[in-house]
Order: sequence, then structure tokens, then C-alpha cells
Amino acid sequence: MGSVANLIVFYILGAFITVSSILAVTSKRMLRAATYLLFVLIGTAGLYLLLNYHFLAAVQLSVYAGGILILFIFAILLTTPKGDHVEPGDKRRIATGIVTALAGVIITTLVTLKHHFLYVQPAAIVGDHEINMKIIGSALMGTEKYQYLLPFEALSILLLASVIGGILIARKR
Repeated sequence: MGSVANLIVFYILGAFITVSSILAVTSKRMLRAATYLLFVLIGTAGLYLLLNYHFLAAVQLSVYAGGILILFIFAILLTTPKGDHVEPGDKRRIATGIVTALAGVIITTLVTLKHHFLYVQPAAIVGDHEINMKIIGSALMGTEKYQYLLPFEALSILLLASVIGGILIARKR
């Protein structure tokens, strides 16, 4: 019974993420698009909770939904002088976007069909095991192979440059 409930929750979260992402891309107002992006990030955190990755779900909500999305909203409010309404694009850009999206779907489908996936039952069905926080912390802050201190620091410099760029753009007005 538990695996059926997990499957139902997975499909509900998948539909929620799909609808929210389509609304985020097709919305005419930038703040609404950012709100739909927030819903996508919350749905992704729900998928992490379904897999019993509680730490990753907390990071998803705090860093992405809490931090990055607020940075997006500040950038939208600082850089759009006419409000948050998006101007309609020309037909050539729309056609190019559709062709690019279709090419991405075709490439992703071909790669997925050629790859032989090993079926492993998720942790939510098999049992309640989770990686120790000490292992996650040493992987995030380590400097050896398969440890992520350098990408973590590069990301922090990128975010700092984005904030400084937003301030400079707002200051010029």
C-alpha cells in the first residue's frame, strides 16, 4: 500500500511541477513567472522529501526558493522601468524558441531511450535510510576528488557579481 501512495504522490508532484513550469515560461508578467518558479522549486523539494532526502529538500527550500528566487525578484524590480509586463516577442524569436525546444526534447528522448537504466527501489519504499550529515558536510566542504568546495565558492562569487551588477544597473537610473 505504501508504494501505491508514493506513486500517487509522485504523479501529483510531477503534474504540479509540469503545470507550474509551463505557466512560468508562458506568463506575460515577470512577477507571476517568478511566483510559478517558486511553485516549481517547492514541488522539487516535495520530490526530495518523497525520496527521504530531507537535507536536500531543506537546501532546496532555503537556498533556491528562499535565496535565489528573492534575488530574481529584486533583479526584476530593479531592472524593469515599465513595471513587470513583458513585451511580446517577434515571430522569428518565437519560432527559434520552438525549434530549439523541440530539438532539446528530441535529443533528451534519444539519449534516454539509448541509456539502459538500472532499476533500484527508492529509499522511501525500501526503508528509511538517509546519508549521514557528516558525510554530506565533508563532501560539500572538502577539497579532494569528488568534493565540492571549489564549485561552492565559484557559485558564491557568481551570486556576488550578480548582486553587484543589479546594484550598478539600479544606480544608473
